[in-house]
Amino acid sequence: MKMGKKIAALFLAAAMAAGLTACSGGNTASGTQSGDAAGGGTVIMSTNAGFEPFEYMEGDEYKGIDIEIANKIAEKMGKTLEIHNVEFKTVITEVQSGKAQFAAAGISITDERKEQVDFSDTYFVATQSIIVLKDSDIKSRTDLEGKKVGVQEGTTGDEFCKNEDGSSDIQVGETVRYNTGMEAVADLIKGRIDAVVIDDFPATKLVERNSDNVVKLEDALTQEDYAIAVKKGDTETLKVINEVLKEMKENGELDALIDQYRSVLEGE
Repeated sequence: MKMGKKIAALFLAAAMAAGLTACSGGNTASGTQSGDAAGGGTVIMSTNAGFEPFEYMEGDEYKGIDIEIANKIAEKMGKTLEIHNVEFKTVITEVQSGKAQFAAAGISITDERKEQVDFSDTYFVATQSIIVLKDSDIKSRTDLEGKKVGVQEGTTGDEFCKNEDGSSDIQVGETVRYNTGMEAVADLIKGRIDAVVIDDFPATKLVERNSDNVVKLEDALTQEDYAIAVKKGDTETLKVINEVLKEMKENGELDALIDQYRSVLEGE
């Protein structure tokens, strides 16, 4: 991730789990949020606001690292930001179909996704973490072999666990897909699954909220870069996004933003 040693050192944060196929009925919601729309008009962002601290709801308001970056992008364009809150598996589809100008949802760059959309410069390096019950016999990543694992549908954690291309060194027994990490952890606590694979940053928050029952293993599964997605060939939008990211990296605003949310995450 080439965005500054501080961010890379502070976090390797990770790709989240949530979305049981049987429960895949997440409602689509939109919200308007931004500063002065000097040039008028609206720019639409698609996201999945169940991925704290990158995007989440606080009452009726969208919060998170990606939301704040998106507001900067809208301001740079002189437009008002409109947010489409959809299931994670459809955030890229929204961009492909033209329903949204860009997608920011803790999206990891993969070869498959690069065939579907164009990506901005990297703004965060993430890792996949493993959440288990406190008394679980799963003590390391290799113990996932043959286990029933919860993931967020359409994420890199999902891809790792289903291992269709044979690139994973671990073969889980069954992959259960959820809409949110909270749903996955709830099922873990109920004993319906053996583990949850999710991005490290939100994993920390989920464990904190359920510390009586679950823990996060030290073993990381993967390392990946987060970036913002735009429709193939939309060089104009991509140029503005990269300009905003470059400015935020150079003036320290991106470091400060991630520090801010890390402090919230740790309860400082």
